[in-house]
Amino acid sequence: MGTINIIGSKAPVQVPKIICVGRNYREHASEMKAEVPSDPVLFLKPPTAIVHSGENIVRPLFSKEMHHEVELVVALGSGGKDIHPAKTWGLIAGYAVGLDMTLRDVQGVAKQKGLPWAIAKGFDTSAPVSDFLPAASAGPRPIFDIECSVNGTVRQRVSTSAMIFELAYILHYISTIFTLEAGDLIFTGTPEGVGPVRPGDTIEAKLSGFASTRHSIVSAAPSR
Repeated sequence: MGTINIIGSKAPVQVPKIICVGRNYREHASEMKAEVPSDPVLFLKPPTAIVHSGENIVRPLFSKEMHHEVELVVALGSGGKDIHPAKTWGLIAGYAVGLDMTLRDVQGVAKQKGLPWAIAKGFDTSAPVSDFLPAASAGPRPIFDIECSVNGTVRQRVSTSAMIFELAYILHYISTIFTLEAGDLIFTGTPEGVGPVRPGDTIEAKLSGFASTRHSIVSAAPSR
């Protein structure tokens, strides 16, 4: 099972599941030529997709087009079912920046065939995350700036105030479908500016100066 680090904590936290929100910024929906959703669009990544700063992001051999998607990530300290939006803030243990790495060519084929996105979104190393800022240090209902740069050039930058669905509603909505558990990660959606990364690139994501995660892009080694 994958783990995360919360700043100030002595031991890593195990992650039961990763729940991701798609199309949560209007401009990103537009660049993907997709409709703005009336409810959050959800998909899952396995905890084995997690990598930490300094570890490589590996593009699988079955893909030639991997894209970056920077996101605010929330770690839960407790869980529940059918949680009222006003009570969801109390579930949060910490905030981080993460990357929803996506095999765009694989996803495109899946969309055309009406198939799930699991391979395109959940492959090993597809969920890089920074260390988590404790929720108590962030204050109530915090707003963050997140950004992603590739080889030193900023490609994505946004305030989380621009999200279509606010965090309290996202957690409420998810809890009506999946029972939330302590350690769960919620990727809250990416802004416009997604684009390709290639083996040899260096990618870095930042959260309002509090946390960052940096990785080299490599290609998977051929099977022997």
